Amino acid sequence: MPRAYVITPVHSNAVILIYSFSDGGLLFDNAVPITDAKAKIQVSIFSYYHTLNFFGRLANITASLPYGVANFQGKFIDNETKLYRSGLLDSTFRFSVNLKGGPAMSVKEFLSWQQKTILGVSLKVVAPTGQYDPTKLINNGSNRWAFKPEFGYSGRGGHWVLDAYGGVWFFTTNAEFFSHNTFFRGTQTHSQKPVGSFEGHLSYDVKPRLWVSLDGDFWHGGSTSLNGIANNNTVQTSSRIGATASIPVSTHQSLKVSYSNGAYVRFGGNYQNVSVAWQYSWLGRPD
Repeated sequence: MPRAYVITPVHSNAVILIYSFSDGGLLFDNAVPITDAKAKIQVSIFSYYHTLNFFGRLANITASLPYGVANFQGKFIDNETKLYRSGLLDSTFRFSVNLKGGPAMSVKEFLSWQQKTILGVSLKVVAPTGQYDPTKLINNGSNRWAFKPEFGYSGRGGHWVLDAYGGVWFFTTNAEFFSHNTFFRGTQTHSQKPVGSFEGHLSYDVKPRLWVSLDGDFWHGGSTSLNGIANNNTVQTSSRIGATASIPVSTHQSLKVSYSNGAYVRFGGNYQNVSVAWQYSWLGRPD
């Protein structure tokens, strides 16, 4: 996400509605008995964003609740199978604080502030609130927690902004993975090693609040284990490239449109994605 460590005044608020559509293939590399897998996934996300003063530094909190509708097709143990899933996905929470170049500012102070270099850190938490049925292999929820600490950099030169973020995903164990069904009568555990991630964005301000960005990311790691037995075929080495445009609609409203596609996929989803976000923002603390 470009400009993830952007500076706004204290007590900035935003409600964001996102629609995301993904279409493409799923690569399992013999990790599970599924071949020729394809998916069309539609996700709607409701998010709330709020900034605050955190020991003199600007910080923000974002909470997101997604709902997904997906159609899958592929061969499971050489049998042609089609699946439909609809329901809540895992909710996401992010806390971010700027360490350098981003002091907590009022609206008056913000109007005279000019960005140079910003350094920040964040923690994203994915909670297992999505719908999950342990008897099924494909689910909306993951039945585990995920945590991503991240370090972020943002530097401005004139109309150009360069962003770079590096982080690591950590996962808890899914204690009931594809269990209590025709194939596996007992309980299975599924765990995953950490995944390192890096993303970069180069954006250009056309005019205030109207900007475009070239985006790219890369991640590696994440091999999985089933019942404690590691599967090295599940190591991910993948990257995506795309573009984003942010368009002001009114004083309080804006639209953000983005597109991305897989540049290299070693394991996981090789898909195209289009998303549209509507944002309504305002200043002021609740009464």
